[in-house]
Amino acid sequence: MNNNFEKALALVLEHEGGFVDHPKDPGGATNRGVTQAVYNAYRKIRGRGPQSVKFITDYELRAIYKFQYWDKVHGDFLPIGLDYAVFDFAVNSGVGRASKYLQAVLGVTQDGQIGARTLAAITKPVNTINALCDRRMGFLRNLRTFLTFGKGWTKRVRDVRAHALEMAT
Repeated sequence: MNNNFEKALALVLEHEGGFVDHPKDPGGATNRGVTQAVYNAYRKIRGRGPQSVKFITDYELRAIYKFQYWDKVHGDFLPIGLDYAVFDFAVNSGVGRASKYLQAVLGVTQDGQIGARTLAAITKPVNTINALCDRRMGFLRNLRTFLTFGKGWTKRVRDVRAHALEMAT
């Protein structure tokens, strides 16, 4: 088990700005990468009423990233470097998609659940990081919003690849 969550989170947050509500972003209002819908669900589970994501606290932010993304992609069980690449992909495009793309790269059943079979298939983390980042860029290039957000996404994936490879070696 690795302990890379804090470092991975700090890198994710470098790409997630403050509050934005871009009319072409299907995620809607977002603050530091957390959408209003995700924040509402987090607050509801804790018996709290809705509140603008503008007011998310550092504690809430960290808890959401840990539970909603890191733990769901089994970040503590992925090799260091690959954990960050999968985590960032999950934050940006969803846990299910990131998990399925990882499974596709590894040649295992794409059920969107990272488990023992997926983890056992990881034999060359560096190759997996590169293949995952390549597939992620392919996915992003096909989105209808690529003309609007593509420059930022391309930089993000390039940075993710560089940091992930550095961590892995």
